[in-house]
Amino acid sequence: MSVSNVLRSSKLVSWNPTGRLQQTLAGCVERNGAGLHSGKVSTVRLWPELASRGRYFDFRSRSIPAAVEFAQVSPLCTTLSKDGIRIRTVEHLLSALEASGVDNCRIEIEGFDDEENDAEIPIFDGSAREWMGAVEEVGLMVATDLDGKSVEKMAPHVNEPVFAWRNDSFVAAFPSETVQITYGINFPQAPDIGCQWFSTSPLDNLVYSMQIALSRTFCIHEEIEPMRNAGLIKGGSLENALVCSAKNGWLNPPLHFSDEPCRHKILDLIGDLSLVARSGNQGLPVAHIVAYKGGHALHTNLARRLIGMS
Repeated sequence: MSVSNVLRSSKLVSWNPTGRLQQTLAGCVERNGAGLHSGKVSTVRLWPELASRGRYFDFRSRSIPAAVEFAQVSPLCTTLSKDGIRIRTVEHLLSALEASGVDNCRIEIEGFDDEENDAEIPIFDGSAREWMGAVEEVGLMVATDLDGKSVEKMAPHVNEPVFAWRNDSFVAAFPSETVQITYGINFPQAPDIGCQWFSTSPLDNLVYSMQIALSRTFCIHEEIEPMRNAGLIKGGSLENALVCSAKNGWLNPPLHFSDEPCRHKILDLIGDLSLVARSGNQGLPVAHIVAYKGGHALHTNLARRLIGMS
């Protein structure tokens, strides 16, 4: 059964026309930088792609579709894996592409070490700002197929409530006429973060670029050493993540928003749910998505349930 047929067989979502045409980039744009977890430098080129080809990664002459079928559980990030190739920390880039309407794109990656079969997307300042700037640099155009024809963009509409949860953490999607996201976090061990909620309705490109894209990833200072001992955040610094100490508060203010950590969770969620997309259609479901204390594993579990994988 093809990926498209698997998607259509799900009773939880209906794919409806958006009234818009699929888009792609109007030119190639390149960025390079170090990965948050590996600390290694990679170069990423975003290329225009034909309609219905969707978004996919190209590394060492092998491709991995940006689809949840290839998502792999990994600490503190979303990883795509196929045929022995792994691409880590894809969520910020995919979040920006989904929100800005880049439906079809070849994402070419050159890793620092050609002998390794894995690469990591650069972290930059820990937000999606650099990727949004890259898209704006070259602009968008209508994507066409090999025959020069445009294709209408479809979007997944949630038909009934869908849940993914673990203990007191959950992500849920409820039927809605527009895309709305409500997210809550709770870090009692760091009072300067504490419990935060943020809601955006409806979510569109302008709301994303003004209220979500600038929000940076964050961590608790007292948890840095254990993470590094586990082989994570080798490229982490005060320049690419907000760091909050349980005793001393924020170590690298100012924040872009008072609730920036909560907004960043929405940025991650959009990137992870973009993996519902295929064939150049919208990934983010038309639904009211409500999450509390979620993370990449729960986000991708919800994506799998939406397309009938679990």
